[in-house]
Amino acid sequence: MGGFTLLVVVVLILAAEFVNGWTDAPNAIVTVVTTKAVKPKTAVAIAVVGNMIGAFYGRAVAQTIGTEIIKPEAINLVTLGAALLAIVIWSTAASCFGIPTSESHALLAGLAGAALATAGPAAWLPAGWKKIFAGLVISVLFGAGGGFGLGWVLKTFSASWPKEKSNRVFQVLQVLAAGGMAVSHGSNDGQKFIGIFTLSMVLAGFLPGFQVQPWIIILCSLVMGVGTSVGGWRIIEKVGVKMVKLEPDQGLAAQTAAAASILFASSFGIPLSTTHTINTALMGAGATRGISAVNWGIVKELACAWLFTFPACGLIGYLTAWLLIRF
Repeated sequence: MGGFTLLVVVVLILAAEFVNGWTDAPNAIVTVVTTKAVKPKTAVAIAVVGNMIGAFYGRAVAQTIGTEIIKPEAINLVTLGAALLAIVIWSTAASCFGIPTSESHALLAGLAGAALATAGPAAWLPAGWKKIFAGLVISVLFGAGGGFGLGWVLKTFSASWPKEKSNRVFQVLQVLAAGGMAVSHGSNDGQKFIGIFTLSMVLAGFLPGFQVQPWIIILCSLVMGVGTSVGGWRIIEKVGVKMVKLEPDQGLAAQTAAAASILFASSFGIPLSTTHTINTALMGAGATRGISAVNWGIVKELACAWLFTFPACGLIGYLTAWLLIRF
């Protein structure tokens, strides 16, 4: 039974990683696609390679997810399975409407809800949740503030340039920024599922302690890359066309600000929402051309999805774990 349970959990981890690549990783390439800096297939290749490289960027985020959010000794494979099922259900449903959800918040909420059902509130570790709060601040304030500030600087710096020159220069720089954004996404989001995968191996007795293995990093990053290559276009349209109609300089500002914010958080083992970070950076960069340049109706739609992620995934994780334990 233990081997079967582990197999189910591993399948759910890879399914969640696939969904992450499908619904979240496209945020890394949204600007280069919508500003036509590169063709969509090239953008996907950048995202896949960048995410794989980023997944090898340290172990701090994986360590936080695997050991600092929920007491490892207070949970089991059922807890992990329930949390992962919450991600797959919630994110797949949201993707049908082209809404980019936060797989990070879905994972954390699912873990919290499942742990509550299996071990009670004593399983939660306050220190880890402080990092989650820090991630919220970084993703929203650094993303929006950085996007607006850098967008204003680029717009002012290039104000006297001919339109053709401006577009040409910023489109080239955007490609580099897209690579950086993909690497940063892998360094944070990719590491989260690597941490869960490693934890499942520890709980099943296949690893003596929490030690991230290279084969786990490779497997998770490959699955995330496949997810990115087959989906995400509705999300790209939603945030890169309907929410903000981007110019190349805005795209460069948003990607650079988001990538810097995410890499900063990853360096300190802070798991944040890469979705929130890039989307708030897009809003900030878009606002450099006036508040009306941002479709606030779409922003409201995204904000509602973000607010409901924690309670919805927490409830799914709790109910799933409660049912599995009893039946």
